[in-house]
Amino acid sequence: MKPISVVVVDDSALIRSVLTAIINATPDMRVVATAPNPLVARERIRALDPDVITLDVEMPEMNGLDFLERLMALKPTPVLMISSLTERGSELTLRALELGAVDFVTKPHLSVEQGMNDYAELIVSKLRVAASARVQQRARPPVAAGAGSPPAAASPQTRRPLVSTEKLIAVGASTGGTEAIRDFLMGLPPDAPGVVIVQHMPERFTRTFAARLDRETQLTVCEAEDGQRVLPGHVYIAPGNAHLLLKRSGAQYLTALSSEAPCNGHRPSVDVLFHSVARNAGANAVGVILTGMGRDGAAGLLAMRQAGSETFAQDERTCVVFGMPREAIALGAAGDVLPIERIAPQVLRRLGRS
Repeated sequence: MKPISVVVVDDSALIRSVLTAIINATPDMRVVATAPNPLVARERIRALDPDVITLDVEMPEMNGLDFLERLMALKPTPVLMISSLTERGSELTLRALELGAVDFVTKPHLSVEQGMNDYAELIVSKLRVAASARVQQRARPPVAAGAGSPPAAASPQTRRPLVSTEKLIAVGASTGGTEAIRDFLMGLPPDAPGVVIVQHMPERFTRTFAARLDRETQLTVCEAEDGQRVLPGHVYIAPGNAHLLLKRSGAQYLTALSSEAPCNGHRPSVDVLFHSVARNAGANAVGVILTGMGRDGAAGLLAMRQAGSETFAQDERTCVVFGMPREAIALGAAGDVLPIERIAPQVLRRLGRS
């Protein structure tokens, strides 16, 4: 079987060397070229047509984001971003995912060489997923009217709750999920039921992700804290490195955070959230599983369905990686399998009907 071909693009000679050693030590992939900047990379990618590219976010001569945007317009290719774990790095990385990058890995703070070697297994697994990902140019939906600016006064009809405040939407995603979640939330009105979300992502990135969604959608989005009341029109993103659970206090839903061991290799885990929703909300909840690798969330979505929840899975055509939805469908956990653009309208229809 032909090995996965990789082009490594990074302005650091050390990073290029370490990544090359990690990748070439793996039997099913090899580095076919490296490049210190996008200008050199452009020619090597054109000549070698690699299966996947690793790309630094910030580089001299041409910004990595500018290069990525041009690449996706002219020759869409799976890209794994190499990012710094900083506030600016997380913002740029989310923009890269928006432009079409499949996933990212973060550079370590201290010893780069040792840190990258510690990440070797993660890097290799993400490269494998990226090489098989469905890469396409994104036709971005327009930003919701009023998003990013003070909202206009709502009409009485807009202020009237769409559904009972006891309703709830739970969402889980991984690879490719940042854009799928955005697309889903863009389809919800400002008085939609409360939404709780797990997206596999490091700590600093979840805070930035929540802030971005807060600017771009009609909903109030935050990184979840322990003990918040889940309110209509609000979205709660699980913080990196903490499980998000749903609890009940009388007629109210509350968020809870946990530092319990990872589940399915993840903290936060979609399964942990979904199981808590099944226990505490049952038929008042809707479960949605979106693009991502692995099986996290499949068992939890099944528990939700068995508890009376309506459940949805994103279809293969619109997934970047059809791993988590496939596992959920195979278990019989998904009541409906739909393209991403049809999930929000159908969720609202079901909630309204119930």
